[in-house]
Amino acid sequence: MKQPKRTVRLRLLVLALAPFIVLMPLLLLLGMTRWTSDYDKVLIANVESDLRIAEQYLARLLDETGGDLDGLVKSVEFSEILSANATEKRAFFAAKRETLGLDFLYYIPAHMTLEPAARWPVIARALDGVSEAQIDVFGTEKLASLSSELQDQARIELIETEAAVPTSRKEEDRGMVVHAASPVHQGGVLVGGILLNRNLQFIDTINALVYLNAITGGDRQGTATLFLDDVRVSTNVRLFEDVRALGTRVSAVVRGAVLGEGQTWLARAFVVNDWYISGYLPLIDSFGGRVGMLYVGYLEAPFAAAKNAAFVWMMVAFLAVLAISAPVFLGLAKGIFAPLERMIETMQSVGRGNLAARNGDTGRRDEIGQVATHLDDLLDQVQDRDARLRAWADELNDRVDRRTQELREANEKLEDTFRQLVMSEKLASIGEITAGVAHEINNPVAVIQGNVDVMRETLGENTTPVETELTLIDQQVGRIQAIVGKLLRFARTSEFSDTDESVALAPIVSDCLLLVDHVLSPGQIDLRTDLPDLPYVRIDPVEMQQVVINLLVNAAQAMDGEGVLDLKLEEEKRDNRDGVTLVVRDSGPGIPADRLASVFDPFFTTKLGEGTGLGLSISQTLIQRAGGLITARNPEEGGAEFRVWLPSE
Repeated sequence: MKQPKRTVRLRLLVLALAPFIVLMPLLLLLGMTRWTSDYDKVLIANVESDLRIAEQYLARLLDETGGDLDGLVKSVEFSEILSANATEKRAFFAAKRETLGLDFLYYIPAHMTLEPAARWPVIARALDGVSEAQIDVFGTEKLASLSSELQDQARIELIETEAAVPTSRKEEDRGMVVHAASPVHQGGVLVGGILLNRNLQFIDTINALVYLNAITGGDRQGTATLFLDDVRVSTNVRLFEDVRALGTRVSAVVRGAVLGEGQTWLARAFVVNDWYISGYLPLIDSFGGRVGMLYVGYLEAPFAAAKNAAFVWMMVAFLAVLAISAPVFLGLAKGIFAPLERMIETMQSVGRGNLAARNGDTGRRDEIGQVATHLDDLLDQVQDRDARLRAWADELNDRVDRRTQELREANEKLEDTFRQLVMSEKLASIGEITAGVAHEINNPVAVIQGNVDVMRETLGENTTPVETELTLIDQQVGRIQAIVGKLLRFARTSEFSDTDESVALAPIVSDCLLLVDHVLSPGQIDLRTDLPDLPYVRIDPVEMQQVVINLLVNAAQAMDGEGVLDLKLEEEKRDNRDGVTLVVRDSGPGIPADRLASVFDPFFTTKLGEGTGLGLSISQTLIQRAGGLITARNPEEGGAEFRVWLPSE
């Protein structure tokens, strides 16, 4: 698989841009994390400030309510109304309630201070001579005693709210009130207050005071809520476009922290149907118990979107800087990259075998230019040494080839000499044995022949009855002498040969065909001859006749009297010497491959019990003595082929 090209330019670019690619994102991440944390702290600090404003407004409302009652108690009108009849008193208190913006206002005379109403800590403090204004929770009976309208205003149906504490209650019928009482010098207590349930003016005023800017309060993003226990009894949080979330409840987590533990909650919280940056302040009644919460908060989504937008902007700016830096860096560094890349290309070209590749003049005189020049010098040396090595290698190869050829020829001559030596040793041994056998046979044969001759001379005409037997003895003695002659001829062929005679092979082969006709005729052998008149060769005709007859008889026996026998004479040059070749080819089974190299060995025969195995060995000896060569092979078309080559005159 081909690996991607990794250039010096790319590596240097990565090295140069590594701080941007690796460190800058880490720094941006750390910076964004720190900025986000600080941003969240600012939002929390902002909501804490908003909560303090709402708390101050509630405190001011309590103070104003108490102050209004103190002013009324100290007025001349109030002193005079105390002596008026009941009708005038009711009219007076109703008018003042409207004027002061109170939801209830009544006077407890001194003789009624032991009634249950006087048991409220606010009233008890007023009886002690101290004006007091606190948050209190009135039950439904208390509200009914004040006004059926207040009772109805306080009743709020509960709405099932996600994450709130489970409850079986269906509605909130209690009322959270600003409860104020002032002592009256003539005796008794003046009590007044404001019902905060459904008091939209109260909650909208807080919202207006807290969210004067459009950053946190614009487009209804800022909200304020008054909780009675965990129920929203006054809020500008919307369930829908024009429906306030009255009756919804705070989450169990916030309730536990604020009402359960008395903590001020300053964190994000899920409000009705969205996440808000929220502040919850526990509200304490005149008995010292936690009875509700004051809440302010604003939507988290715009600020989260702003943070995301800032993060995206920074990433886009980073990528833009990176995109601008890369080409600028490459442009400035081109003077360094180009010579290096040229050197790399040169080395790759040299690696592919082009030793003539060079860097050339880079136009630089700094370290890179010096390296390029030095590299060209080294390549010149490498090319020169390569040329010399190639010349030496070619010369060495020529020497090795010549020496190998000489060794091959010497080895062939050695093998031929060894084979001839072995053959000579065999023939010498056979010659000695044959000479001894011939000598031993000739002596008794001479005795037999001599005795037969004596018998003829002694008996004269009396030999007629046994003439047939005597003739038979003569014939057998002649046969023995002929056999002995052949043995001697094999043992000492040089004593019986005459190689100085030049003969034509075609007549000799034709005469041999007549001599072996009795071998070829009985069978079904198809004889095919091609015996043109060719140049004379030097060999004893009798010896050549013996060789040809031997080959013809062997071929007939190999085909078992049936087949095709081809005889052919042709001119052939061997070792730059002209000569004539006799080809004898039969269609028999051929010579076994493992015995092909042994067919000319003495006593080698494939016809066990029939021949002596000397025919081919004697033929080889006769041909080699005449300077020729006899070979055997198995042609591809089948059968066996013997080739007898003799040099021409």
